[in-house]
Amino acid sequence: MKAHRAASAWILAGAMLTIPILSGAPGGRHIQAVRSSLCHREPLPPPSGDTVTVSSVSQLLDAISQANADGGNLTILLQDGTYQLTGGNFLHLTASGVTIRGLSGNRDGVVIRGEGMAGGVPHVCLVAGSDFTLADVTIGWVAYHGVQVQGEQDADRPRIHNVRIVDTGEQMIKVSFASGNPTASDDGVVEWCLFEYSAGIGPQYYIGGVDAHQAHGWVVRHCEFRHIRSPEADLAEHAVHFWSFSSGTEVHHNLIFDCDRGIGFGLGSSGHSGGRIYNNAVHTTRDVGIGLESAPGAEVSHNTVFTLDYSNSIEYRFGATTGVQIGNNLTSQAIAARDGASGTVSGNFTAAQSDWFLDAAAGDLHLVAPRAEVVDQAPAIPGLMEDMDCESRPQGAAPDIGADEWSEDFLAGDLDNDGRLAATDLAILAQHLAGHLPAGTPPFDAPAPAADVDGDGATDA
Repeated sequence: MKAHRAASAWILAGAMLTIPILSGAPGGRHIQAVRSSLCHREPLPPPSGDTVTVSSVSQLLDAISQANADGGNLTILLQDGTYQLTGGNFLHLTASGVTIRGLSGNRDGVVIRGEGMAGGVPHVCLVAGSDFTLADVTIGWVAYHGVQVQGEQDADRPRIHNVRIVDTGEQMIKVSFASGNPTASDDGVVEWCLFEYSAGIGPQYYIGGVDAHQAHGWVVRHCEFRHIRSPEADLAEHAVHFWSFSSGTEVHHNLIFDCDRGIGFGLGSSGHSGGRIYNNAVHTTRDVGIGLESAPGAEVSHNTVFTLDYSNSIEYRFGATTGVQIGNNLTSQAIAARDGASGTVSGNFTAAQSDWFLDAAAGDLHLVAPRAEVVDQAPAIPGLMEDMDCESRPQGAAPDIGADEWSEDFLAGDLDNDGRLAATDLAILAQHLAGHLPAGTPPFDAPAPAADVDGDGATDA
């Protein structure tokens, strides 16, 4: 897939040169990282049924009270602004079919917040009703959870869409249960959300991103998790963790960066059955990137995992872990069976180096160049026909190992082939213009078309 380009002008030595550059390339990232991704968030459809628009926290609390009293089925639209919860107040949803969403669609424009991680507001949302939707808002600065879904109340089909969750004292999204009670939360969706600690580290070890107990058929997709790290010797919980006999979870197309642990199915004997983990980019700093514990039948495919300060990037553990499939993953550390686990492990590469990636230290695990060990080296897995950027897999003769499928797109004007337009490229261009580099040859290791900065089909010298 070719990158969409827009025109930009560089002025050099009194001459105006028009150079096509990649549209939407923040920070000058490499073409592999910023090609026009086919992963595109579709806004939720316009609300149907009863709606109410609010502009203050008192109106918001009143609207929720009314929805609970009337049996639910209400969409509450929030005008841009900050909705400050105080005095232990939180949004308690007991009725079903309630939606809370920002009116503008800009999640940064609507902030629902507590009094800080040490304050008196426990949650933003405590959800006991089914078919709850939260969309297009920022929430956080609370003592416990941004959203707690009460599986013990049979709160099914929640949808958390395009929400930024920041600075919670415990797990950011919690799916709770009552031990010994089979009532559970089913078929939840968490998508296009950002989870982060603004200080770059959490307040304690008992934190996590999505932490779900006895949850069935949930999906976590197209989300970003940043800095879920413990300041203590004890590890933080995973960025995404489904356990306590959860089942059928799908975790895909997520970016996990600078977290103690990445994605977990099960913990000890409190396991998980089935489910798939695929097309994720995972960067962990203290422990495993993907862990399966008492997790029979799980599939882990086409992930890229960069692991610091731990010997294994992917682990599967305990005798209850049987029949797992771990294939086509690109990792920096080992894939290890522990404590009697069994499964099929094939098509992986476990010795990736940091310089294989655009910026491993910053969590950008796109390939910076084609690697013979990785490109076209994976067997096809049915159903996984796109990569983490939603681009077609394979791009070549066979799929690539890992989450990123390499393609030979290039960034015109990127004359040193470092993936960005910068002063170095201007210096190389000046050398061309001055005749100090041979005409007709591209500089450094850039592909030849990169030196065709005016797009006329010939190398510019």
